[in-house]
This record gives sequence, structure tokens and C-alpha cells, in this order.
Amino acid sequence: MANAEIGVIGGSGFYSFLEDVSEIQVETPYGPPSDSLYLGELAGRTVAFLPRHGRSHTVPPHKINYRANLWALRSVGVRQVLGPCAVGGLRPEYGPGTLLVPDQLVDRTKSRAQTFFDGEPLPDGSVPNVVHTTFADPYCPVGRSAALAAARGREWEPVDGGTMVVIEGPRFSTRAESRWHAAAGWSVVGMTGHPEAVLARELGLCYTSMALVTDLDAGAETGEGVSHTEVLKVFGENVGRLREVLFDAVAALPATESRACLCTHAHDGWDLGIELP
Repeated sequence: MANAEIGVIGGSGFYSFLEDVSEIQVETPYGPPSDSLYLGELAGRTVAFLPRHGRSHTVPPHKINYRANLWALRSVGVRQVLGPCAVGGLRPEYGPGTLLVPDQLVDRTKSRAQTFFDGEPLPDGSVPNVVHTTFADPYCPVGRSAALAAARGREWEPVDGGTMVVIEGPRFSTRAESRWHAAAGWSVVGMTGHPEAVLARELGLCYTSMALVTDLDAGAETGEGVSHTEVLKVFGENVGRLREVLFDAVAALPATESRACLCTHAHDGWDLGIELP
């Protein structure tokens, strides 16, 4: 099995950002991931890229096999993950083109498998114990610092911190839902940040979200609300500089063996009952 040290789970516009790519298929106890892993070198680091929705964007957010995706990345050696995504802004100042690096998350999904530790036997006969994972701070502080520094270095002033609320999708929010999210003080709304972040923590991976605002969500503006066409248009206009920020963030992440953040200690004192890949 090929090895990589950093994983990138990308949305629209990132399916081919590596050169000299080797494509590998990874089997997991949880079924197939969204697509093959694409391994290559970036800024002197070995990177495994995984198209979150599949290479042709055929997997809706509520049907993504998040457990298989994170398991597959860890199985090829990944220990740090960057998760760029498109989101809607919940505040007028977070308009299209804003880059926000969240530090908090609210889960409003409904039907997604969101833990590896559910007591269900794996195909090899092992049974994971029930484990309660520390998740007060859902994102890696070291990864966040790298992402923020990379964005500032590209003359793109990012928003440092904020809460991402994750909805089930694939529909966008109603105006009432959006106003509710904004009234709660949350910053942006997306469809894929959970359970991606918590599954990464359960596997001892450092996970950093980089949220590109593509629209003001339905309750934050007048008009007919958000459209998929609008989201793709704004993402396309900003994908070039987001890619540059991503490249610089990859280069700035610490070596795997020097990680000392909270992400590496999520299971201290726990008997997992299974061997992680």
C-alpha cells in the first residue's frame, strides 16, 4: 500500500489539483470510500486526495460514506487532514468570497453513521468498544494556525474562528431555518463538516476545515434564496486562490512524528477494542 502523510478531502474544483498522481483503491471495513485515493507530492509533502462527492460529484452529502473515507485515508498513513468546503454565510459581513476557518461545529444532521465505536462487529470479527470521544474543540489548533497563516500570506484576510452548523442536505435551508441558525450566533452553514470532523478525531487524525462562503444563506438576504448554480459560480471564481492557500497550508503542517496537539490524545485511557489501521 502506498503511503501519504497528509490527506485532503475536497469538494467541487479540487478533483485534479495534484500532478503526477497515482490512483489507488482502498477497501475498508465500512465499504468503499467516495472514490479512489489520488496520491502525489505537493510542497515536498506526500498527499492523498479524496473527492468527497466522487470525481463526478455523484454522491450527495447525506449519502457520503464518511467512515470509509476517513478509514481509507488513515490506512495509507495520513495523520493530518484538510477539509476545504463550500458554505453559506449566516452574517451579512460573511458574503461570497469570504474564507472562514471555523473553531466550532454544531451538528443538525439526521441519518449519518457518526462513530466507529458503536459496538457493531467488523468483518474480521473484532468488536469496537463504546468510546466517548473528547470533542469540545472539534478542529486541530495547529492545522487552523497553518490555514490562517497561509490565507494571510496570499493577501486574503480570513475569518479566524466561528461556528459551522452542518445540515442534512441536499436541500438548502428554508428562510426560517436560516434565520434560526443566524439568531443562534452561528457563522456559516454547510452539509459535509459532520461527521467528517468527529470521525477524524476518533481515528486520532488532525482535522482542519477551510470554509469558502459561496452565498448568503436564505434568511440572511432577500430574494429567492440560494441556488446550486450560484454556489458553483462563486466557488469557481475563488477556487484558484483557495487552491494556493491549501498548498501553503500543506507545506506548513508539522511532520507527523512531531504532532503534539489534542487530536493525538483523544483516546487516552480508553480500550478501543479494535486496531486502527
